[in-house]
Amino acid sequence: MSSDEKGPRERITRAGEDAIGKLAQDILENPLVTGAVSRAFEAREKAVQAQEVAMGALNIPSAADIERLTRRVRSVSQRLEGIEDGVDRLDERFGDTRSSGDVEQRLGRIEQQLNRLVSDVAAIRSALPEGQEPVPTSQERLSVSAE
Repeated sequence: MSSDEKGPRERITRAGEDAIGKLAQDILENPLVTGAVSRAFEAREKAVQAQEVAMGALNIPSAADIERLTRRVRSVSQRLEGIEDGVDRLDERFGDTRSSGDVEQRLGRIEQQLNRLVSDVAAIRSALPEGQEPVPTSQERLSVSAE
């Protein structure tokens, strides 16, 4: 193709594009066309509203209802993932504590303290004079002062 053939073709193409653009501009500026388009959009909105009312009367969910439900399910899913992550962290911490023997060490120390307390109570009991048993707290009497 030579440059001479390309020139007229481009001019014709450009002229056609300009003509189509001018025609579209004239159509969009025409009040009759813009009014018809706006009435068509209003009619569409009314039809959508009527459809939603009819579907509601039949107890059928609309697309908006399904979208709301989808958003809520996503929200619940994200919350559940957060809870699962928290449980996993707790499980890891509990596993670390259990595996390190920390709980067993603490239980061993508590058991030692209890054994010392038992021996101290036995020593106090043996230090009491024979035949004198301590009065159980349920049988203690309060002294009443006479005034």
